[in-house]
Amino acid sequence: MAPVIHMPEPLCLVKNTNGRLVANPKALTILSAITQPVVVVAIVGLCRTGKSYLMNRLAGKSKGFSIRSTVQPHTKGIWMWCVPHPKKPDHTLVLLDTEGLGDVEKGDKKNDTQIFVLALLLSSTFVYNTMNKIDQRDIDLLHYVTELSGLLRTVSSPDLDGIEDAADFVSICPDLVWTLRDFYLDLEAHGQLITADEYLENSLRPKQGTDQGLQNFNLPRLCIQKFFTVKKCFIFYLPTLRKKLAQLETLRDDDLDPEFVQQVADFCSYIFSHSNAKTLLGGIKVNGSRLESLVLTYVNAISSGDLPCMEDAVLALAEIKNLAAVQKAIAHYDQQMFQKVQLPTETLQELQDLHRASEREAIEVFMKNSFKDVDQGFQKKLETLLEARQDDFHKRNSEASLDRCSALLQDIFHPLEGDVKRGIYLTAGGHRLYVQKTEELKAKYYQEPRKGIQAEEALQKYLQSKESVRDRILQTDLALIEREKEMEEAHVKAEVLKAEEQRMWVAVLRQYQQMMEQRQRILQEQVRQMERNRMFQHPLQQRALDLRHHCQILWKITEELEICMKINEFLRVAEKTLAEEKAKRESSEKEKKLHEQKVKKLLKKCENLTRAFMEFKAKMTEEIRVRESLLKEMNERIKMLKGDKKNDTQIFVLALLLSSTFVYNTMNKIDQRDIDLLHYVTELSGLLRTVSSPDLDGIEDAADFVSICPDLVWTLRDFYLDLEAHGQLITADEYLENSLRPKQGHVQDPIPGVYSYTSPTVPLNSKWTPTRVMSITTLADLGLASGQHSRDQVHTDRSQMSSGTTRRHHHGNKSR
Repeated sequence: MAPVIHMPEPLCLVKNTNGRLVANPKALTILSAITQPVVVVAIVGLCRTGKSYLMNRLAGKSKGFSIRSTVQPHTKGIWMWCVPHPKKPDHTLVLLDTEGLGDVEKGDKKNDTQIFVLALLLSSTFVYNTMNKIDQRDIDLLHYVTELSGLLRTVSSPDLDGIEDAADFVSICPDLVWTLRDFYLDLEAHGQLITADEYLENSLRPKQGTDQGLQNFNLPRLCIQKFFTVKKCFIFYLPTLRKKLAQLETLRDDDLDPEFVQQVADFCSYIFSHSNAKTLLGGIKVNGSRLESLVLTYVNAISSGDLPCMEDAVLALAEIKNLAAVQKAIAHYDQQMFQKVQLPTETLQELQDLHRASEREAIEVFMKNSFKDVDQGFQKKLETLLEARQDDFHKRNSEASLDRCSALLQDIFHPLEGDVKRGIYLTAGGHRLYVQKTEELKAKYYQEPRKGIQAEEALQKYLQSKESVRDRILQTDLALIEREKEMEEAHVKAEVLKAEEQRMWVAVLRQYQQMMEQRQRILQEQVRQMERNRMFQHPLQQRALDLRHHCQILWKITEELEICMKINEFLRVAEKTLAEEKAKRESSEKEKKLHEQKVKKLLKKCENLTRAFMEFKAKMTEEIRVRESLLKEMNERIKMLKGDKKNDTQIFVLALLLSSTFVYNTMNKIDQRDIDLLHYVTELSGLLRTVSSPDLDGIEDAADFVSICPDLVWTLRDFYLDLEAHGQLITADEYLENSLRPKQGHVQDPIPGVYSYTSPTVPLNSKWTPTRVMSITTLADLGLASGQHSRDQVHTDRSQMSSGTTRRHHHGNKSR
């Protein structure tokens, strides 16, 4: 028979030294000597909530695990107590009492995570100890276990090797026992009495619906139900009067509330009867030496920094998974678009239809792979990325269309450009031929298929680039036409002169003929007269003949002289006209050569300017692309930093903005979660800048915000601890100041962008500097003055808590 281990008192199993967990060799030696299977019961919960008392009762002792009722925490690390199992002779009961979570003086939330995870991994029955009732924060905290499957893959333990999914993890998950301390509610739902287990099941029951808000509400509940196949709930009433809680270790059962005593007995009976031995994969039972190996393995893995902070773990993992879901959705979108889209598309609508279909599929992929996207921030980021992808495809489609159209234009208009270079169209009427040829090539361009959405724009840009060529051809055409017109006018003038010359010659000949005819008649008359007088004037006959001969010669000479003078005048005019025409032709040839030289210089200058413009355009396009990329990256980073607070935050902010005295009502004691919640006021200064209120105009920083900040009154309900610190009595206000006092040094948060421990307290101290007042309302103040009341009387007193007195302190008056 295996030896039985008897430990007279608990021993520290895992030390918590300056936030670092270290296994105690002495405790490991005790574990290594246990050869029996071990039933490991671990309890985890907020500090000073009575965890140690329950563990003492499981050990069958009134003392053992230390119990303190002061505001300072006592249990540090994880303490172990190995006792014989009362109902299983061949088993050893290993009780693990853990350091309380949410201690404001510890200053390290990551350390809470490590203790929580270590207790969960080592236990076969996990006792989750909370106060008063089940609320959403407790469910979210416990939901962290649903992420342990992925974290365990990094733990270097041969017993955990091969766990690939959450279903395999269920086989090593402990039973869950949820204990509710100082419970004061009626177990009633819809007018019917319910049991504590039904209360737990109702709290973990998911709601019907498919919207994102309900999915975020249901996710932690579904995960807890999946991983904790065995769940049990116990409620505990207040054990006795508040003033007697400090002596709870020394009180007998007769001094306690009978119902509380029965509830503790039921709890212990259930643990003894239903808690199973710790097992590994394959049903292997864990004995003391194997538990020792697990402790070393888990402590080493946790101390190496593999586990994130509990408060931020779900958010961090959600961010990782949602980022992966976004990447997967983007990859699916890109795959679909590359498969379906053939660039360039004929129309923009064709690309839009393909984008919408791929976008729907990408969003479906994201929804299947997303996790706890509470404010739909990652879905909005996905939509932003999809819009960017759409813009990118539009840009690539335009570029592909422009490249395709540019290639077509170069191919189609290349012959025309060659003819222009050879000067074929630098003739009279060349512009009309150039325009006609351009229209023919445009018609050919329009007939080409799959030009894309840039077809018309590319054509217009090409034609605009050739405006200078067309203008040059037009100017040359006009110049040549003007020259031909001038030559035609000169030709017409020459024809007119020739016709005038002919008319002049005809007139001269006609006049000459008339003159000759007249002279002929005169001579004939003279001859007849001379013939009549010949007989009478014979001597004069010979003289008359001579005279007539001389006259004929004179007339002939005179006529020839007149003709020569007219011919000379005509030749002089014609010579002058021909000289002018020759001068004009020579001047036109010089102007043509000068014009051609100027055109060549202008063409060369246009080519240089075009080349410089294209280089400048490429440089500016690259600069714009870089700036757009930087702007998009900055916008994405700003969006990632922004958050969308929910209903609780909105109510909190509205109450704070409307009040001049702000009462912050919490239960039992001040813990880290209450401080983290109140810490939100440090972000209010930025929000107030956007509020359109004349009273808030001009507030530039948090320092100015202090002038409108309300007084803070912190009330602690059902307070049962002793106001004592370092062995000295303290006031409620001193308790508040101690809780809000920042620590020296800096604790690095494992998740970037999350405040360290000193972050919430410093803004709180600066924001609430005007007045901070502590008010404590105890159960004794609420009417529970007698320890001998019956259970019914206690219940009656509990229902009257809302009418109890509240002690408030107010320091000074402040004008608003």
